[in-house]
Amino acid sequence: MSEAIFGPGTPGVVGETAETVECDIAVVGSGMGGATVAWALREKGAKVLVIERGDFAPREYENWSPRAVFGENRYKNADPWVGGDGRKFTPGYYHYVGGSTKLYGATLPRLREADFGEIAYEDGLSPAWPISYDDLEPFYGEAESLFLVHGDGADPTEPRRSTAFPYEPIPHEAPIEKLAERLRGQGIRPYHLPQALDRRAGGDCVLCRTCDAYICMLDAKGDADVCAMRPAIESPDVRLMTRTAVDRVLTEGGAVSSLAANRDGRRIKVKAGRYVLAAGAMNTAALLLASDPGGPGVANSSDQLGRNYMAHTCTFVAGVRPGRDPHFVYHKTMGISDWYEAGPGTPFPLGNIQSLGKLTGTTIKAARPWAPTAILDWFTRRSVDFFAQTEDVPLPENRVAIEPDGTRRLHWRPTNLGPHAELVKRASTALRKAGYPLVFTEQLGIEATSHQSGTARMGTDPSTSVVDPGCRAHDLDNLWILDSSVFCSSGAMNPALTVAANAMRVVDSGALTA
Repeated sequence: MSEAIFGPGTPGVVGETAETVECDIAVVGSGMGGATVAWALREKGAKVLVIERGDFAPREYENWSPRAVFGENRYKNADPWVGGDGRKFTPGYYHYVGGSTKLYGATLPRLREADFGEIAYEDGLSPAWPISYDDLEPFYGEAESLFLVHGDGADPTEPRRSTAFPYEPIPHEAPIEKLAERLRGQGIRPYHLPQALDRRAGGDCVLCRTCDAYICMLDAKGDADVCAMRPAIESPDVRLMTRTAVDRVLTEGGAVSSLAANRDGRRIKVKAGRYVLAAGAMNTAALLLASDPGGPGVANSSDQLGRNYMAHTCTFVAGVRPGRDPHFVYHKTMGISDWYEAGPGTPFPLGNIQSLGKLTGTTIKAARPWAPTAILDWFTRRSVDFFAQTEDVPLPENRVAIEPDGTRRLHWRPTNLGPHAELVKRASTALRKAGYPLVFTEQLGIEATSHQSGTARMGTDPSTSVVDPGCRAHDLDNLWILDSSVFCSSGAMNPALTVAANAMRVVDSGALTA
C-alpha cells in the first residue's frame, strides 16, 4: 500500500493557489541544485518558492522491489525524448521532490583539483573552469556534512581537504574486502566510496540490497529531499509547490518577468524578483530554448545554450566467480581511481571505477532479454559489479534542441571511447587476476543521463558562455542557473556533490539576496 509522505496541508507545501503566485526568489526544480539553494536561503530573509514538476515519491513496498523498479519501470516518470537518430528514449532522470537523488546510488565524490583546469584527451580538450577547486573547497565540506557523507580519504587522487569526512567509511563486506586485498596485491589502491547514508549513531540506514537505483523506504539515503528540501520548508520563508510544470520563462527589458506553468491542469503565473533554474542540464536548456519559439532561446545570445552536453562514457563491468553464492547485501563500497590521471603507460586520463548496488537477474534482464531470468540470477548472485566512467568532453554538436513541433531532441556522440575501452580492459584484467574469471560488460547508451551536464556553461566571456562565474545569466540580470548545466567539463566523477557545493557558493556570495 502506498503512503503519501507529505502533501497539501503540510507546513511549507503549497495547497491551492491563485492565478498569480508571488515571491522574492523562485527556484525551478527540487533536485540537488534546487533543494540545496532552498536550504541555503532558508535563513536569509527572502521569501523563496521552489517549484517541482513532480510530487513526493510514494513510500510503498514496491520501493524495494527489483521487479517493480526494473521489470515494470514503476518510478520512471520522465517524458520521452528523441535521439539524434530519431529513436525515442526515456531519459534516466526523475520528477520527484529531490529529483533524481531519490533513486541515485548515493555516491558523492568531489571533483579533483585538476578537473577545474584544462586537460588534453584523445577526443579534444576538457576546458578550464572560470572558478577553481579552492573556490568550492569549503562548500564541498559543508555539502558533505549536509548529505551525511561517509568516507576515508584513501583515494590516491583525493583533492586537498580543509575538513575530514564527517562520518567513518561504510565497511566492505567480507567478499569485497577479500577482493580489495587481491587488488592491492596487483598494485591497485582501492578505497571506500564516499557514500551519503544515514549510518550515524542512531541513524536509520540498514545497509540493504535495495539502495542504488531504489527509493529508500526508511528515508535513510542522503538525498536532496530528505537532507535539504524538508529542512528548508521548516522555515516560514520557504515554500514548495509540487505538481507544477514550468513551460515558459517570460522576459521583459533584459530581465525575467515571470514564469508560466501548468499546475494540476490549471495555468498559473509565478512572479519573483529573482529566478533560479535547477531542473537539470537537459530540462533547464530545453525550458529556455522553448521559451523563445522560433528564436534562439532565452539567455542565448552566445548560441551556447543547449550545446556542450556531457554525460560520461560508462560501462557496467561484472566479474563472476562460479561456486558458492557469497550473499552480498550492501555491495556499493569500493572505488578505484588509479587510472584517473595520465601517467606512465597512460597518455590520457582513463577515469574512475565504482562498485554498483548489487545487480540481480531482474536488473539486467532488459540488457539480456534472451537469457532466462533464473540463469541471470545464478550469475549475478556470484558476481562483483562495477561501474566504469570516463570523462565526456564538451562538443558543440552534442546538444539539446527543440524541434518546431515541440519535440525535445538530444544529439549525443560519446567521446573518449578509446581511453574508456582501455579503462574497461584494465578493470576486466584486474577482476580476472583477482579470481573472477568470467567478466561481462555492457556500455550504456543515450538513456543514461544521470550524470548529465554542460548545456549552459559558465564563463567570463558572454560570447562563449551562458552564465558568468557567479552563475547569473549574461543576458538577464535576475536569472541564475544552479544545476550541472553550468559545468565546463564533466570530470570522471559523479556530479551531484559539485552541484550542491556550487549552489552553496553562489548563495553564500549574497548575489541572490543583495
